[in-house]
Amino acid sequence: MAFSTKVESSPIAGINVTPLVDVLLVLLIIFMISAPVIAHKNRIDLPIGSAGQPKPVEPLRVTVDPGGMVFLNGTLVSDAALATQLDVAVARSGDDASKAPSIELHARDEAAYDDVARVLALVKAHGVERIDFASD
Repeated sequence: MAFSTKVESSPIAGINVTPLVDVLLVLLIIFMISAPVIAHKNRIDLPIGSAGQPKPVEPLRVTVDPGGMVFLNGTLVSDAALATQLDVAVARSGDDASKAPSIELHARDEAAYDDVARVLALVKAHGVERIDFASD
């Protein structure tokens, strides 16, 4: 039994192109399937907008100070006056959701949690649904 000890020192000159052709065929099939979907146009009937956009309602700015004092748009108010102003704002909006009042609540750093919770409960009890917390 004789074994050959012949060693080839030249590099392999050919590249195996079978995996490359397989990948290209898969990509071709994917593009053939997705091309009609991309090229298809749907007609959408969009509503015609009005000439003017409704002016957004300015939020009521409620500030709670460390002493439990409540300010509405920079003016010191009592809880009863705040409740009255909230009722007026809710009544002014009516059923129009775009005019619904919003509250921007500013609580100072040293304000007690009980005071902020009391103001939040008052606002919620008077039908205001949008309450934004803000920081100075």
